[in-house]
Amino acid sequence: MSGTSIVLGIFLMYWFLVSILDRRGILEKYNISTFGPLPILMIRTTKGLKLLDILARPKRYWRIFANIGILMMFAGMAAMFLVIVISDLALYTSFLNDSVPEPGKYNSPRNIFLIPGVNEFIPFTWGVIALIVTLVVHEFSHAILCRVENIRVKSMGILFALVPIGGFAEPDDEQLFGKKEEVKNELPLTATIEEIEAWEEREREEKKLKEIQKGEAASPAREETGNKPEVTATRTQRARILAAGVMANFCVAFIALLLFFGPVLGAIAPLSDAMIVGINESSPAQTAGLQEDMVITQVDDTNITTGMDFLSYLETVEPGDTLRIHASKDDTVSVYELKVPSSSEECLNGVPVGGIVEGSPAEEAGIETGMTMIRIDDTQMRSIASFVDFMEGTEPNQTIEVELLPSTNYTGDLTENGTAVFNVHLAPHPTGGDIGFLGVSYGGEGVLECPALGMSIWMPQAKFYLEALKQIPSLLSEPVGWIILFGLPIYGFAGEGFRGFSGTIAQFYHPVGWAEPLGVGIFWIANSLLWIGWLNFYVGLFNCLPAVPLDGGHVFRDYTYSLMYKFTKNESVSERLSNSITASFSMLILLSFLFMIFGPFVGQLI
Repeated sequence: MSGTSIVLGIFLMYWFLVSILDRRGILEKYNISTFGPLPILMIRTTKGLKLLDILARPKRYWRIFANIGILMMFAGMAAMFLVIVISDLALYTSFLNDSVPEPGKYNSPRNIFLIPGVNEFIPFTWGVIALIVTLVVHEFSHAILCRVENIRVKSMGILFALVPIGGFAEPDDEQLFGKKEEVKNELPLTATIEEIEAWEEREREEKKLKEIQKGEAASPAREETGNKPEVTATRTQRARILAAGVMANFCVAFIALLLFFGPVLGAIAPLSDAMIVGINESSPAQTAGLQEDMVITQVDDTNITTGMDFLSYLETVEPGDTLRIHASKDDTVSVYELKVPSSSEECLNGVPVGGIVEGSPAEEAGIETGMTMIRIDDTQMRSIASFVDFMEGTEPNQTIEVELLPSTNYTGDLTENGTAVFNVHLAPHPTGGDIGFLGVSYGGEGVLECPALGMSIWMPQAKFYLEALKQIPSLLSEPVGWIILFGLPIYGFAGEGFRGFSGTIAQFYHPVGWAEPLGVGIFWIANSLLWIGWLNFYVGLFNCLPAVPLDGGHVFRDYTYSLMYKFTKNESVSERLSNSITASFSMLILLSFLFMIFGPFVGQLI
């Protein structure tokens, strides 16, 4: 049985248990309720409410904070609505052009929701931590602003679903949104005499009760007992309370990402760029005890920072030598003694041609993918290191002679030795500089083969990747910088998605400076900050949408009412108009999301 099946079974048992306890009233007895039809428990308590009053004391500063939040909410509202409109137009255009994208992970329904364990881009552990922080910050900001505006908070508590998944604060909805209109039950025309008498009796009792309550409200004794008249938040107060959650999310996102891209990334450095990704059976590497996913950091007394360093060192090794290879795995560096075979076989018998750049000198000369370079001019190509060293000494417009082992399907002319020889006129390098450009890519996907030692080395460009991460803040002056930043966990730099320093990628880095005593703890801090920042931003932005029941929907409705009232001067008309406009936006946004989710599937059918 798989781990997923076990987790699903436990969750279903938990759901069943919650349903039974809810039906029997046991949950209600302990002031616990379920969150809608889902097995999410809302565990309430009144403890800690005094802390809210303490935190709410600097009312002036909280109101300034919330007023800025209102502006941020409207900016986020416009940005999110614009993104939705552009996405819908792009998908609609693809229908017209018969180029609807195929369903994939980027438009999968499971990835629309930012739920760890459901969304495949969000790692479970760091996602749960970030989600808890996000919800607690959002809800408690609402609660603090409620107390600032003298709105009662009935309870606080945690959301629980097998594990705690967030927190909540429960304000008095009638004070925050106003009392709901009572629905008057009319007596049916076919009522009997007994039903009419019973209805009249209820009317008399309700009338007496209202008179008693009215008298108590006017009594001085009410003030002595500490009871205060019911208050209802004004539209400005309600906007502050609702915008506080969004503003808090944005602030936490800013602080978390500032720490991540500042002192935390500054305390992480590349360990090495030479990871073992393949070990041949019964090879010298396997005999020495080397394993896949190990990172080579040193050979004898030479430090290794890239796979090219490793191959360059091997060119100095003679058959029969013994190498002391320092390799790291799971943050532990061990030394392995590897004996080089005494045969004359070299670590790399030439440089395999993994690809040809279109329009390059190599293509014009006739060099093909699958060939193996063994000589350029008088220099033997023992390894990729030999090729790189040679090319760094060339110049544009220089003519070189390249000798290659042909591929199996090569039909061109061959020498007596069975090799193909080409005279190639080098072009200027596309990146500039004074070196020549041949136009071949060596190896495959950054993997370097070393047959004599029986292992494959992968070069993931760890140093480049880290430097690219550090450069993101400097790009934020342009829209592309923001796209890279907030698409980083999903798309990364080239579609691979950056989900933090965990798993394989963490093998290539180590803590330095102030973080060195923390060990792997620096990666935990980095991952937590990355996902706390990312989730807080997106949850805050999502709540800006002008759709009820989101915070942005309530604020949008209130401000729409104020705008309508300036023209109509009629409260009931303004109320109806604002409700209709907000409902229309809510429906439009819902349909837009459904279109983005199911559009690609429909496109494939038609």
